[in-house]
Amino acid sequence: MLYYSQGNKEKAFTADEIKKALFETFDKMGERKKVLVIPPDFTRFHSRAGELTRYMYEYFGERLTDVMPALGTHVAMTDGELEKMFAGVPKSLFRVHNWRNDVVNIGTVPAEFVREVSEGAVDYDVPIQVNRLLKEGGFDLILSVGQVVPHEVIGMANYNKNVFVGVGGAECINKSHFIGAAYGMERIMGRASNPVRKVLNYASEHFAKDLPVVYIQTVISEGANGLQMSGLYIGDDAECFEQAAALSLETNFRMLDREMKKAVVYLDPEEFRSTWLGNKSIYRTRMAIADGGELIVLAPGLSRFGEDDTNDLIIRKYGYTNTPQILQWTKENDDLKSNLGVAAHLIHGSSEGRFRITYCPGRLSREEIERAGFRYADLPEMLEKYDPATLKDGWNTVGDEEIYYISNPALGLWAYKERF
Repeated sequence: MLYYSQGNKEKAFTADEIKKALFETFDKMGERKKVLVIPPDFTRFHSRAGELTRYMYEYFGERLTDVMPALGTHVAMTDGELEKMFAGVPKSLFRVHNWRNDVVNIGTVPAEFVREVSEGAVDYDVPIQVNRLLKEGGFDLILSVGQVVPHEVIGMANYNKNVFVGVGGAECINKSHFIGAAYGMERIMGRASNPVRKVLNYASEHFAKDLPVVYIQTVISEGANGLQMSGLYIGDDAECFEQAAALSLETNFRMLDREMKKAVVYLDPEEFRSTWLGNKSIYRTRMAIADGGELIVLAPGLSRFGEDDTNDLIIRKYGYTNTPQILQWTKENDDLKSNLGVAAHLIHGSSEGRFRITYCPGRLSREEIERAGFRYADLPEMLEKYDPATLKDGWNTVGDEEIYYISNPALGLWAYKERF
């Protein structure tokens, strides 16, 4: 059922409009006694989910008993991040999701179905897990909150990914990520329907009907005065997601008439501290960069590769290289076989030899960057040359060269029209 649907690319929701939309929707849904909220973590700070969660706490009060950020494989939020994103929501309500240990199995998507929807790219079943709190917490309402935006693993982020991956378990995370990588990232990005989404939709239809989940989906875009919420969609099935995805393609997708020969991407140090997240600079621009071109990543907060310690070690061991090599290593090495999400991440983080990737890290050495398969450049030197304070999003002329600048790769998808 679709409870609320409003949005267009010129729309800029005010705080009062957002609050009114939520309160009226909750009134329609009737009395609820115990509520869980699943918002994104700090890596989706711009989703407005923090603000939405504050309004939910204002509406439900003590009936909102738990807030579990959808960490997936990410590190837990710090007290400072919780305060900044969810100011006014008591810290005592927050629960930390443990994707390796604190989950229960609710069903398994059969291998025959996975093989069919992936067109033979993979041939395995996908166990579906969720944090045990969802099953054992006694909730009569679970509010899954998040931003719909083009995404490298699942085409368009959010909807049931927030549940089955965001607060899901290792097996589903690893196997679902690998489906997308094996099938081909370029065939998935920006598409609401794809093999990974079909697997999660199967799980929703067959294993999760007893979970009282309502999805609150936002679309964030660049407006005249900065970031704005252009769309808000609320419902308990795929319709709210599909409407949000359609608007996101209108507002977050940049289809270019010519390729980028040099792209410069800035990673906010509060949001991007690992290549696990920072490689959005690669994922989201890969279809726009010319053969022989260069991607320069300004990463002042970069201090590690994986968000998870195990993942970090595996990334350091193998590095980012081409798809055939990663697939071969995955066949031959147990650490990649048992951590397919990392194998997928290594594939996603490669240019496949088409263009150069130069990382300018704040807290990783030249040796670490080069061993991971990237080129290295000095951050202060590159910040002086490509000063984010003077660049505008899009085409810029710096000295005698033309560059394409992106201030936050998490907010969109860029593609050359002949490559998409």
